[in-house]
Formats: sequence, structure tokens, C-alpha cells
Amino acid sequence: MIDKSQLRSDMRARRKRLAGLDPQAAERAASHVSDLPPGDPVAVYRAIGSELDADALTLALIDQGRSLCLPVVIQPDAAMIFRRWAPGEPLELDQAGVPAPLSLAEAVIPQLILTPLLAFDAHGGRLGQGGGYYDRTFAALPDAIRIGFAYTGQQAEDLPVEGHDIRLHGVLTEVGYTAARKVF
Repeated sequence: MIDKSQLRSDMRARRKRLAGLDPQAAERAASHVSDLPPGDPVAVYRAIGSELDADALTLALIDQGRSLCLPVVIQPDAAMIFRRWAPGEPLELDQAGVPAPLSLAEAVIPQLILTPLLAFDAHGGRLGQGGGYYDRTFAALPDAIRIGFAYTGQQAEDLPVEGHDIRLHGVLTEVGYTAARKVF
């Protein structure tokens, strides 16, 4: 059995190295926005640390005419909610300490969710930070299309997938969009 804690540590180091080696990766990934599946509104995220920055992708989605929302942690052990958001609108820290729209912003249900990650595999496996926020949310919104946003170098051979882990439909990287191969 693979030690997920060690794997997370290794993949954090890899992602940090990739971020330093390729500071233009996010802009190149955003140039492939037209390859993404349809869906509106689209959930994006505010990058933390070495996560692939979603700012250029956010602007490209707006240029496509899509509306945006951001995830909000209301309770630590519950699914996240989403609030409508546009660049330049004020943010406040949610219960997880992540920038999120103010409570007066409209709550929406995204059709497409772009998620940061530490690692992904060809079958839609996703290794997150370990808090379970996205897996709980994916389980609560089974009809939403789940897309990882990452550096190509974050791909792993086969990630350990447990019962509570929800697979991605695909991943957008600096080289383009790739749909996950079905394993069912």
C-alpha cells in the first residue's frame, strides 16, 4: 500500500519545482480553454502556494462568455458551496483560510469544477491536499464535470484511489486538455 502522506510530500515538492521551472505554464494552459467541456457556471479557484495559477484561465473563460464562481468552505467536514464571482470583486477568508467571495454573493451550483491538485493519473485519479474538501463536494454534486488544472509533470502512473475518492473527468495542463480514461 502506498503511503499517501509521503506521496503528498513528494508531489508537493515536484509541483513546487515545476512552478519554478515553467512560470508561463498557466498562460499556455489557458490558451487551451476552448478544449474544455461545456458548462456554466464554472468553478475556478484562487491559487495557494505552488498550485497552478488560474488567473489567465479565469480571463479566458470570461472571454468565452462563461460565468464564474469560487468554492467556499462553510464547515470543515461538509461539501463546499459555490458563490458567484468575477475578478476584482472582494474576497474574504473562508473557514479553511482560503480567499472566497463575500457571504452576500449569490450561491450557485457549478456545471464544471476546475480543481487544483498535487497529482493526477490517466484514469481520473486525483491526489489532493488531504482535507477531502473537493471529494465531499464532488460527491454532493455528481452531475458537475470535474476537471483538474495542473502542470503536465504532475501526472503519476497510477494513484491510490480509495472508496471516498471521486475521479476527474479530465485534466487541463499547459499542453492541452485530456479526458480521463474510464476504468469502470
